[in-house]
Amino acid sequence: MGTNVLKNSTVTPVLLLMWAATFWGTVWYPLRLLETAGLSGLWTTWVIFTVAALPGLWLAWPHRRVLWDQPGLLLLIALANGWLNTAFVLAVLDGNIVRVLLLFYLSPLWSTLLAWWWLGERPSRFGLATLAVAMIGALLMLWNPQLGFPWPQDQADWLAISAGIGFSFSNVAVRRLKHMPTPIKAAMTWWGVVVVAGIWLLLIQAPLPAISSSAWIGAIVLGGIGVFSASLALIYGVKKMPIHRSAVILLFELVAGAVSSQWLTNEIVTTTEWFGGALIVLAAYLSVQGASDGSQHEVMKEKK
Repeated sequence: MGTNVLKNSTVTPVLLLMWAATFWGTVWYPLRLLETAGLSGLWTTWVIFTVAALPGLWLAWPHRRVLWDQPGLLLLIALANGWLNTAFVLAVLDGNIVRVLLLFYLSPLWSTLLAWWWLGERPSRFGLATLAVAMIGALLMLWNPQLGFPWPQDQADWLAISAGIGFSFSNVAVRRLKHMPTPIKAAMTWWGVVVVAGIWLLLIQAPLPAISSSAWIGAIVLGGIGVFSASLALIYGVKKMPIHRSAVILLFELVAGAVSSQWLTNEIVTTTEWFGGALIVLAAYLSVQGASDGSQHEVMKEKK
C-alpha cells in the first residue's frame, strides 16, 4: 500500500506538469486560429487571462491580507508575468514557433545573472560554464548573416527574448517570496497579464473586434479551461516535486512546440538554429541540475 501511495504521489505531479508543458508548447495553434477569426494577439491575451483571472480571484480572496506583506515584490511578479505572457503570445503569433520557444528558454541564463546581481548568488565554476554554453547557443541562434554578427532578426525574436527575461525576473522575485500562499502568486500572475495587455490595448486605441460568437466562445474556453488548468497544474506540480525534476519535465514544452510546428506549419528551422537551440536546452538542463546539486549541498551542511 505504501508503494502505491508513493507512486500516486509522484505520478500526479508529473502528469500535471506534462499537461502544462504540452499546453504552452502547443497553445500557438489555437491562438493563430483565433487571430485568423479576427481576434488580434493583444485582444486574445486580454480575454483569455481575464477569464482565467476571475476564478483566480476567488481562490486568492481568503489570503488577501498577505498582499501587504511584500507589495513591491508582488507588483514585480504581476508586471513581469504580465509582460512575459503578452510578449510570448505575440511572439508565437508572428514568429517561427521553434525559434521563439528556444529563445524564450534562454531564461536560465538571465535568471543566473539576475540572482548574481540581485540576490548575491555568485555562480560556481559549473554555473559559469553553463552560462557559456547558453551564450554560445544564443549567438548561434541570433547570428544574422546580413549583419555579420548576432542580433535579433525581427520583432518576434525581441519579444521571445524579453519574455524570457520577464520570466527570470518573476522567478527571482518568487524566490524572495517562498512562503507567500500559492493562490496569491497565481492571481498576481493572471491579473498582471490583464493589466499589461489592457494598458497596451488602450495605448494603441485598439477597437473592440467584430468577430463571430464562436470566436469569442473559443477564446473564453481557451482561457477558462486551458490557461486556468495549465497554470494550476504548473503551480501544483512545481510545489510537489523537487525543482530540478520539475524544470526538466517542463522542457517537454520545447518538444511539444517543435513537433506541433513541424506537423502543422511549413516553418523551417536551419541546421545552425537547431544546433544553437540544442545548446540552449543543454544549458537549461545543466542549470537545473546544478541547482539540484547546490540544494543538496545546503541540506548536507544543515545536517552537519
